[in-house]
Amino acid sequence: MFARVITVHAQPGKIDEAATVYRDSIIPAAKNQKGFKDAMLLTDPVTGKGISVTLWETEADQKASEASGYVSQQLAKIVPLLAGPPVRESFVVSAKG
Repeated sequence: MFARVITVHAQPGKIDEAATVYRDSIIPAAKNQKGFKDAMLLTDPVTGKGISVTLWETEADQKASEASGYVSQQLAKIVPLLAGPPVRESFVVSAKG
């Protein structure tokens, strides 16, 4: 399994709005992607930092979601709420409970 981690910093007072967009729009769109397994958004309401973690069945599925423009389309939904650019990273899931 593979994970995409995207770290963001919301504008002051916008982290809850970003979480709503993530829950109501980004997760439903992710469920339509081949190989998508799960998603979560971790937030710190004090600092406005958010960490999105999405899990993918294969590395090819994860990369395909990038190449298709899906990730950019989803990020465009929250970029207006952010204080700076999102940071994307990819990881191998080495252990999961």
